[in-house]
Amino acid sequence: MALEVMARAKGPIPLDVAFRVEHGELLALVGHSGSGKTTLLRTIAGLWRPEVARVTVDGTSWLDTAARIDLPTHHRRVGIVFQNYALFPHMTAAQNVMAAMDVADRYEALRILDLVNLHGLGSRKPAQLSGGQQQRVAVARALARKPQALLLDEPFSAVDRATREKLYGEIIALRAHLAMPVVLVTHDMNEAQLLADRMVVIERGRVVGAGTTAQVMADPEALRAMGIREVAAMLPAVIAEHGPDGLTRLDAATGPLFLPGVEGAPGTQVRVRIMAHEVILSRARPEGLSAQNILAGTVTQIVAGKGPAVTVHVRVGDHEILSRITRRAAEQMALRPGETIHAILKSMSVARDHVACAPDVSVLIKRFQAPICDQF
Repeated sequence: MALEVMARAKGPIPLDVAFRVEHGELLALVGHSGSGKTTLLRTIAGLWRPEVARVTVDGTSWLDTAARIDLPTHHRRVGIVFQNYALFPHMTAAQNVMAAMDVADRYEALRILDLVNLHGLGSRKPAQLSGGQQQRVAVARALARKPQALLLDEPFSAVDRATREKLYGEIIALRAHLAMPVVLVTHDMNEAQLLADRMVVIERGRVVGAGTTAQVMADPEALRAMGIREVAAMLPAVIAEHGPDGLTRLDAATGPLFLPGVEGAPGTQVRVRIMAHEVILSRARPEGLSAQNILAGTVTQIVAGKGPAVTVHVRVGDHEILSRITRRAAEQMALRPGETIHAILKSMSVARDHVACAPDVSVLIKRFQAPICDQF
C-alpha cells in the first residue's frame, strides 16, 4: 500500500516535488515555513490541486491531472491530524471519533480511544481535555476512517515540551502497528529524526535531500537547507539502569551512554539524537575528562561545507556518530577515512526532548481482540 506523490505548480507556492512512502513507513517532510510542506499534504488530502499532479495509493489514483481524475476528500481514505487538531467543540471525544466513521459505532470509537491512551475519557468534550489529550483524540479520529494513508501536519507544535516527549513515544509505539504509509510535516529536525524512517527535505518547493536519516545527514545540500546546527546522528539504545546520581545508563551498539534522567523502565528501547556540534574528537583516548561518554570509532568520511567547518562521520559499532569541527582542526589532526578516532560527548549536552522512549506496545495490544495492524 505505497503512497506516490508528484506535484508541480507555479504558485501560490512554486512546487516541483515527487516522493514515495512505503507500506508501514513514516516519511517526514522537512523544511522551513513556506517551503511547500503543508501544500503537499493538502494535495494528498484533496484540499488543493496543483497544475500538474499525481497521487496514487496502492496503484489507485486519487489525483491525476493528466487523466482528469480528482477524487474529493471524502472519497479518499485518508486520515488527517491538523496542527490545531480541528476537533468539534460541541462533541465529546467519542462523538468526534464517530464523526469520521462510515457508520457511527460508539463501541469501536471507545476502542480506538483506548488505543491512543484515552481510556475512560470518551464522554469529555475538547475543552475538558489537555492539549496532549486533544491531540490523541485527533489521531483517534484520523484512524477511525480506516485510512489508506495517514497525514500529520505539525501535530506536536501546540503542546508543551513534556507532553511532546510523551507523544513522541506513543507515536513510535503506535506506528509500529499501523499498516499504512504515514507522512509527517515538520520543521523540527529533532522530531523528524526521532520519528521518521526516511526524510524528504524541501526548500522553496523543491527536494534538496531525500533518504534515510543517515543519508540526509551526509548530504551537504540538505544540511545547508536545514541549517548547519541541526546536524545530528540518531542512535538506538536500551535503558540499562538509573543511577543514584541522576544519570541513566543506556546500552547501545556504540557502548554504554550516560545521560541525565531518561524516563522509562530498564529494558525500554529509546532513540537518542546526538547533535554534531556537541561531539569532540580526539586521536588518543583522553584521560581525566569530566565527559562521561568516550566512544572509540573509525572515520568513514569527512564532508566539507561552504564555511570553515566540516562534518566528520565516525563509525562506532553498527552506527554512526557525527562531529562538526573546524576545517583547521581536521587538518591539524590529519583526519582521514579509515583512521581510529575517539568521540567525546558530555552527558549534559543531550537535551531531554532528544531522547524518545517507545512504550511497551503489548499493553495496548492486550486491549484488543485482534492485532492493531488488522484493524487499520
